[in-house]
Amino acid sequence: MTERPDGNGAVTARASRPEDPRHAHHEDPHESNDEANSELNVKAQNDPGNDSIDEEALIAEFEAEKPARHLSGKPKLVVQVLGVSLSLFALYWVFNPMATQFYLPAFLMLGLSLTFLVYRGWGRTSQAQESGRADNPHIVDWVLAIVAIVPFLYIISDWDAFFRRAIIPTYLDLIMGTIAILLVLEACRRTVGILVPAVVMFFFAYAYFGPYFPDPFQTSAFGWIRLVGHNVMGTQGIFGVPTDVAATYIILFTIYGAVLGASGATKFFIDLSFSAFGQSRSGPGRTVTLAGFLLGTVSGSGVATTVTLGGISWPLLRKAGYPKEHGGAVLAAAGIGAIMSPPTLGAAAFIIAALLNVSYLEVLIWATIPTLLYYLGIILAIEMDARRFKTKAVDFDAKPVGKLLLRFGYHFSSLIAIVVFMALGMTPFRAVVYATMLAFVLSFFDRESWMTPKRIWDALATGATGALSVIPVMAAAGLIVGVMTLTGLGLKLANIIVDFAGGSLFLTALFSAISVILLGLAVPVTASFIISWVIIGPALQDVGVPAFAAAMFIFYYSVLSEVSPPTALSPFAASAITGGKPIPTMWLTWRYTLSAFLVPFIFVLSGPGIGLLMQGGIGTVLLALAVSATAVAALAVATGGWIIGPANWLERAVIGLGSLPLLVMEPMFLAVGAGAIAVGLLLHVIRIKRRSHDEPAAPAAASTP
Repeated sequence: MTERPDGNGAVTARASRPEDPRHAHHEDPHESNDEANSELNVKAQNDPGNDSIDEEALIAEFEAEKPARHLSGKPKLVVQVLGVSLSLFALYWVFNPMATQFYLPAFLMLGLSLTFLVYRGWGRTSQAQESGRADNPHIVDWVLAIVAIVPFLYIISDWDAFFRRAIIPTYLDLIMGTIAILLVLEACRRTVGILVPAVVMFFFAYAYFGPYFPDPFQTSAFGWIRLVGHNVMGTQGIFGVPTDVAATYIILFTIYGAVLGASGATKFFIDLSFSAFGQSRSGPGRTVTLAGFLLGTVSGSGVATTVTLGGISWPLLRKAGYPKEHGGAVLAAAGIGAIMSPPTLGAAAFIIAALLNVSYLEVLIWATIPTLLYYLGIILAIEMDARRFKTKAVDFDAKPVGKLLLRFGYHFSSLIAIVVFMALGMTPFRAVVYATMLAFVLSFFDRESWMTPKRIWDALATGATGALSVIPVMAAAGLIVGVMTLTGLGLKLANIIVDFAGGSLFLTALFSAISVILLGLAVPVTASFIISWVIIGPALQDVGVPAFAAAMFIFYYSVLSEVSPPTALSPFAASAITGGKPIPTMWLTWRYTLSAFLVPFIFVLSGPGIGLLMQGGIGTVLLALAVSATAVAALAVATGGWIIGPANWLERAVIGLGSLPLLVMEPMFLAVGAGAIAVGLLLHVIRIKRRSHDEPAAPAAASTP
C-alpha cells in the first residue's frame, strides 16, 4: 500500500544481479522506491504501448477505486507509528490472548484510524502528484481518524457491560454504535468504492422495511435499536467472523509477507523463475507462470501479483513474440493464481477455516490439487501459444538454477515451516509468527537483505497498511451477514435457489456458480465469498454437497470474479502494463483460466469428486487427479487449438465436449467423455498424417562444390 518495502521482488528482481545500477550507487537497496521504479520505467520505454510503469499506482488503482496516498513528512511518520502499533498489537495477541470483545474493537479502532489517513476521501493520488501538491491527509481525514477512536474506545473501556446491554442498549450505546457503523461504511467507501457500502445500506433498509417487501422476501420490521444491538453489540455484525479473521489471520500473514519481501525472498522467487525457464521457446510464458505461483504463495493478491509480474516480465514476453493482449492475459492468469496458492491463499480461505471450525492446514490441503490443476491449464495454454505464435527464446544473463538454489534456496524454509508447524498441532497464528521470525533470521544469510532496525520498522508498518484495504471490507461484510442472520434472508434465498433448480444437484451447482460470479461483479472477492456462503452454502448442502466442498466451490467462483466483466481487475491491470486493449485481454484471460471455472464442479457433482480435495482415500484422490488433469488438458486443446499441430474446429469441439462428462465422476460419464476425447484425438492424428503425406517433400539442398 503506502509503504511497501522495496525488497519485495516486485521492483528489485533482475536476471542479472551484478549489472543492477542500484547495487553500484546505494549501499541499501531498500532505500529508494523511486530508484527501483525508474528501473521498471527504463524497461517499459521499449514498449510503445506503455511509456512508464508506476507499480504502486497500478496496484492501488486496480485493487481499489480510491488509491492509497503517497505520504510524506510528519503524516508519514504518524501512519508508520500507528501501523507499527497495530502490527505489534496483533503479535502481542498471539502470545497473550485477550477477550474477543476487547481485542476486535481495539483492532478496528487502530485500523479505521489508519484507513482515514492512508486512503483519500475524494479525488485520486495522481491529481495531487500532477499538481505538485503534497499527497497528505486533509483536515477532514485527521478529524475522522480521531473520531474513529471515540466509539471503539467507549466500547473497550467497559466492554463486558457494553456487550451485555445488546438487548436493551442505552442512548449513548446507540449513538456510539451508529457512529461505528458510519465509520466502517466511510472507510469501506475509501478503500473499495461505493458499491459495498451501498449493498450494506440496502440490507439495512431491507431489515427496517421488511414487511413492505413482497413474498417470499417479506420479513418482520427491525428497528434501529435492534439493528445496532445485533450488529455492534453482539458477536455478529461488525465484530463477527470476518473482522475476527482480519484481526488474526490476515494481519499476521501481511506482516509475514512484508518481512519475507524485505528479506529478499520474493526477489529470489522471480530470479529462480527466470533461471528455470527463460531460455526456451515457451520459457517466457513458463517463467511468468512459475513466478506467479511462487509470488502467490506469500501475496494472496491477484492484482498485486499481476502488476509485480508485469513490471518484470512483460519486456521478456514482448521480445519472445507475444501480442500485447495475449501477454497481458498470461500475466493476469498467473497473478490471479495468487489467491488460490498455498500457504497464504486469499483472505476468503482464512474465513473458510473459521466458519467450518477446521484447521487452516485442512484448507491448504483442500486447495492443493485445484491450484496445481489451475496452473496446469495455464502451462498447457502457454505451450500451445508458443507454437501458434512461433515465439522464440530470449537470451539474457541468468544464474544457473542449481547455483541460485544453493545460495538462496533457504528462502523456501519459512514457507515450509508454516505447514510443518501446523502439522505439529500449532495454531496457524503461532505458526505464521514463528515463520516470520525464521524469515527474519534467514535475512542475515545475505548482506544485502539484512533486517536492520529500519527494515524491521518498515516491514511492521507495511504489514499493517497492507491489511487496510481488507479490514473495512471485512467489517462491512460482517454487517451484511448480521442482517441476513437477523432476518433469515440467507435461508430464504437458499430455498429459492433449490426450488428453482427443482432439487437437481447439477442445476443447483450451476445456478450457484452463476450467482457467485454475478455477486463478484459488485463486491471484492472476500465480501463475495462471505455473502455467498450465507446464501449459497445452505443451498448446496441441501442437495447433498458436504460443507467443505460447498465452501471450496464458492471460494473458487468468488476468486474468478477477478476475471469476469465488467470489473476484471487483474486483466485490466495487465493491459495497463502491456498497452493492450483491456476487453480482449480480459476474454483471453478467461481462456487461460477456463479450467478453474469448471474444475470445482468435479468435487460437488459426485461422491468420488471430493478426491480432488484430497478426501476419500488414496485411490479416490488419484482417480480424481487423473480425471481432472484429463479434463483440463481437453479444455486447453479446445480453447488453444493445438495438439501435435493446429486443430480444426471439429476436433476442438469434439474434445471440448468430451471434457464436460468428466466433471461427473461416474463410470458412464467417464466412458462417454473419454470416448469423445479419443475420437477427437484420432481425427486430429489422421488429418495431420494425411496432410504431411500429401505435402511435397522439400527440395534437397544443393551440394557444395
